[in-house]
Amino acid sequence: MVQELMVAVVAAASVGAVYVVAAAKVVKQYERGVVLRLGRLRNDVRGPGFTMVLPGIERLHKVNMQIVTMPVPAQDGITRDNVTVRVDAVIYFKVVDAASAVVEVEDYQFAVSQMAQTSLRSIIGKSDLDDLLSNREKLNQGLELMIDSPAVGWGVQIDRVEIKDVSLPETMKRSMARQAEADRERRARVINADAELQASKKLAEAAKEMSSQPAALQLRLLQTVVAVAAEKNSTLVLPFPVELLRFLERAQQPVSTQEQAQLQPQPQQQQPEQQQSQQPEQSPPVTPAPAPAPTPAGPTRVTRPKPLARH
Repeated sequence: MVQELMVAVVAAASVGAVYVVAAAKVVKQYERGVVLRLGRLRNDVRGPGFTMVLPGIERLHKVNMQIVTMPVPAQDGITRDNVTVRVDAVIYFKVVDAASAVVEVEDYQFAVSQMAQTSLRSIIGKSDLDDLLSNREKLNQGLELMIDSPAVGWGVQIDRVEIKDVSLPETMKRSMARQAEADRERRARVINADAELQASKKLAEAAKEMSSQPAALQLRLLQTVVAVAAEKNSTLVLPFPVELLRFLERAQQPVSTQEQAQLQPQPQQQQPEQQQSQQPEQSPPVTPAPAPAPTPAGPTRVTRPKPLARH
């Protein structure tokens, strides 16, 4: 009898130990426990630490409250300016309402992932290529709002969304590279032209100052010679004044006839006055008398014309 009693006590203790082990649950610091009793949600959410549930009657669901980092698969899309791109992103979210995350949605992580993919494709279609490349902060905010709106009902809070990479076709990459190179070359030419303009103004001012002092030009020439001779060169280049070459060129050119006529004195202006003074002193022209016809017989008689009287 005593032996049977001892066996019953041991059996009861074993059953009690098994029950306690089955009912005992430990909730970690970063978790929250949602209890369903006979399939019905209990209002009390178990906090971190040791807790007990009724085996077979209650069921404990542990929900991770940490921030989850989820990569969004790369999505192919066409931008508003008809450029095919491939964009991938990363999303950071956490559960703020453990009961809603268990009851309102079957798998909140899968739901957030699908919502992020559809929102990313929508953002690609609404944006230009320049916005995807340079204005990512605005796109990240818009993408966060699109995902956070339905996620609030699931007890999930979207912390932030970041676009990681934008992949372009090879043809588009080459076109953008040529455009960037042309832009850099244009800016380089503009800067070079501006530098030449400023340098020409300074040189004009320097030439104006040197023209008033001829010795300054000679000193500048000597400084150039010193600068060239500072290097150990076997050849010394001396600048030759261009004005001297121009002077020699003008000296070798022949004087044109027009310039000679301009250089010679002009006596023609005095001829009309001389002609007017000498005109009354000249005699009228003398007309010779017609010669007589020869006679057929006899000696020929020559008659001399009488001189005409002068008026």
